[in-house]
Amino acid sequence: MLGLRRDRLLTLLLLGALLSADLYFHLWPQVRLQLRPRRGRGGCSCPNSAGDPTAPPPDSAAATASRPGEAEHNFSQVQPGERSEEQGGRSAGRQDLPSKLQNLFAHPLYRTLEEPSLQGPEDTLLSSREALRYYLRKVARWNRQQREEETPEDYFYFIDFQRHNAEIAAFHLDRILDFRRVPPTVGRLLNVTKEILEVTKNEILQSVFFVSPASNVCFFAKCPYMCKTEYAVCGNPHLLEGSLSAFLPSLNLAPRLSVPSPWIRSYSLAGKEEWEVNPLYCDSVKQTYPYNSSNRLLNIMDMAIFDFLIGNMDRHHYEMFTKFGDDGFLIHLDNARGFGRHSHDEISILSPLSQCCMIKKKTLLHLQLLAHPDYRLSDVMRESLQEDQLSPVLTEPHLLALDRRLQIILKTVEGCIRIHGEQNVVVTEPSELLAPNSVQADLAS
Repeated sequence: MLGLRRDRLLTLLLLGALLSADLYFHLWPQVRLQLRPRRGRGGCSCPNSAGDPTAPPPDSAAATASRPGEAEHNFSQVQPGERSEEQGGRSAGRQDLPSKLQNLFAHPLYRTLEEPSLQGPEDTLLSSREALRYYLRKVARWNRQQREEETPEDYFYFIDFQRHNAEIAAFHLDRILDFRRVPPTVGRLLNVTKEILEVTKNEILQSVFFVSPASNVCFFAKCPYMCKTEYAVCGNPHLLEGSLSAFLPSLNLAPRLSVPSPWIRSYSLAGKEEWEVNPLYCDSVKQTYPYNSSNRLLNIMDMAIFDFLIGNMDRHHYEMFTKFGDDGFLIHLDNARGFGRHSHDEISILSPLSQCCMIKKKTLLHLQLLAHPDYRLSDVMRESLQEDQLSPVLTEPHLLALDRRLQIILKTVEGCIRIHGEQNVVVTEPSELLAPNSVQADLAS
């Protein structure tokens, strides 16, 4: 009888412990979210910048917080004057200086024409409810390399580190170039124990967490390759830097194509692709569908320019939503292998531009503007990145490398114009025909 009573007592204790754990990890977080005070219209705690003409564009806020109330920790949404005391001195100093970034976005090149009203569901990618569902989800990259470290010279591009700060900087650069094809990305300092391990209900995710010999909390990914404990990322002991990018909709809701780039690399130790040995390679590309009947090739020129600026050699595929047809824009995904070496300019990334000798007029005007001292690319990038929570995102040598690479791009275009003539190199798209004539005058002044 005594043994049976002891078993009952142990069973009751076990059930009590399970109930307490369920209350603490599942019910209590929901109660806290409901009790947390909400501010602003519609329960949003974001600062109201709609009436402030000097506020950054909506894109500068990047992704919103994934849970209600997190916006109060989202420094990328806070205006410089609203920073904490720790950052107050730096922000105050910046307010005394003219903002090159604001002047850039006020330039006529960045003033888009009024868009026509949407006629029906065929004009939008997702409904409002579907979009909100995915905007609340994020894709993460984690800190594997210190800011001042460069990729070793002996590393192949396909074994290079994937850097979280490269994803952050790529989003800001894409916005400054006015491409706007990189999903919104922000940097965050996360407690991987409290904000991931203790709140997830995913058993697979829970199983990849462990404590290292140095007592740091680590985790690794589940995937076919390079997903072992040797490639884990670790907190210090719980805090870890990462980038969070907006989650793209599922393929069921928004189908998209993944197309091999015509300038794909061999991804082998010694092999070479045709474009690497044939200087006339672009002639055959121009005769191939869909590059012979759409603006797809011009979009690849934009992508090559973007990749050259960030030093990304790992662009083996590009993606695009099928809903918008052959002339749809390319999505600039997966930029984590950029900004690896500031001391080296990989000219082969520009092969699409140097071999095809064609560029959008709009892209060229933006590049010329960013080469002007009043809108210098390194300066506007530095200012833009200062608004991220993980600032400084890039070291000064990486910022200066952007100016150097920009000059290389412009000289490549100049060489093409000397050989083929401007009318055969600089392409005006139909949407650019209504652009103000004063833009070229502004660039020349």
